[in-house]
Amino acid sequence: MPAGDYTDVLIVGAGLSGIGAACHLQAEAPGVSYAIVEARERSGGTWDLFRYPGVRSDSDMFTLGYAFRPWTAPEAIADGQTILRYLRQTAAEHGVDSKISYNSRVIEACFSTADARWTVLTEDPRTGQRSSRSCGFLFLCTGYYRYDQGYTPHWPGQESFAGQIVHPQSWPGDLDVTGKHVVVIGSGATAITLVPALARTAARVTMLQRSPSYVLSLPARDPIGDLLRRWLPPQRAYRAIRWKNARIGMAFYTFCRRYPRKARDLLRRAAARQLPPGYDLDTHFTPAYEPWDQRMCLAPGGDFFAAIRSGRAEIVTGHIEELTPAGLRLRSGAELSADVIVTATGLSLLPLGGAGLTVDGEPVRVGERVAYKGMMLDGVPNMAFAIGYTNASWTLKIDLVCSFVARMVAYMRRSGQATVTPRLPPGTRRTPLVEMTSGYFQRARGSLPQQGDRPPWRLRQHYFKDAALYREPVTAPGLEYRPALQASHAAA
Repeated sequence: MPAGDYTDVLIVGAGLSGIGAACHLQAEAPGVSYAIVEARERSGGTWDLFRYPGVRSDSDMFTLGYAFRPWTAPEAIADGQTILRYLRQTAAEHGVDSKISYNSRVIEACFSTADARWTVLTEDPRTGQRSSRSCGFLFLCTGYYRYDQGYTPHWPGQESFAGQIVHPQSWPGDLDVTGKHVVVIGSGATAITLVPALARTAARVTMLQRSPSYVLSLPARDPIGDLLRRWLPPQRAYRAIRWKNARIGMAFYTFCRRYPRKARDLLRRAAARQLPPGYDLDTHFTPAYEPWDQRMCLAPGGDFFAAIRSGRAEIVTGHIEELTPAGLRLRSGAELSADVIVTATGLSLLPLGGAGLTVDGEPVRVGERVAYKGMMLDGVPNMAFAIGYTNASWTLKIDLVCSFVARMVAYMRRSGQATVTPRLPPGTRRTPLVEMTSGYFQRARGSLPQQGDRPPWRLRQHYFKDAALYREPVTAPGLEYRPALQASHAAA
């Protein structure tokens, strides 16, 4: 293979994680070459893909932003286009944008222990043309869901519906809901975001939920953060706000998990204060699960509740019997008219970007492997993946993972090591990597890696506790390093 096709590190994905990974490599592994391949034709990942009305972060930007680049916009909860601009500016300022090859979807990656390198096959989604390149270390920054399609169940009578059915992941740019009746099916973060945005122009918006979710209101701006930014230099203010918000977020999560009954009461009372008197909280705002069994939905400035108070939006709780030409019929017999149906019914997961992995000709069955520090697979050399927190800002964990990978690669370069492989101790008890009960995790449980019963094979889902684990020396127990000669002998 020509030398130009080889890089020390190949990053897969040019979204929030991939851009962050490249910046960390430049800062913490100087001299290590890298390249980025991106399946789509633009950078930004999630924040370029999702174009539905109101799309925004469901975490504050002081923790969703990178640790190394302050968030300077006034809003703590930002819209999708502002986040995308932040990502692309970060890539441009660090020279990362020049390292990206677009329309390059990874089909398979094969590791040779004898050569201590990956051979990666990519395909151009537009033409089907395939090409290959090689790298010493493979860093999969693809997130965990499919970019080409979301999850939409099929309902009886769906073909008879006379209106338009839209999934938020494939939102048409020319869709105008002005004066129309819109039914949003779902009760997760996407539905909670869509309802107030659509209610601004639609004649009526109905959120049809099978079961309720917890909805938490937070200010769209951070008043303490505004004060700190007024009095401190930008970097110091950013670090302070990031620390504060991460602490508050972890404290709230811990409270919910330790005292679920008190947390339920707190969230119920908070919702009641923002809803019309006598609103049916038992039916529409009392989930069957405990707080943080699923990700909490965020309503910045209480916009979701305001849409309900205004009368432009409503919640209906029930099960769909069938779709009709005019809308939907529920099992209760009730009928909902609709011009547009939005299926905010969840995501389809695609672990590690769907790439097929082999090591010395043996396929890697991801669902049978255990994750080391939530970022590498046992027995798989020179490969890491980046998956953020589900109970906090994605980037809090991504920054930790990317820094560890950069330090690990730098150590290998300095010490002449060719391979690094996580080795699972015998007798390790296995549990799911993601323990939330959300439908999209349940549907993909068998394809996701597992985790162990103790560190470093198990994370605590607590940023400050996990940070200590990631900041350990890269030579800490659990990783096996081999120089080139030993790697070659091991394969013989």
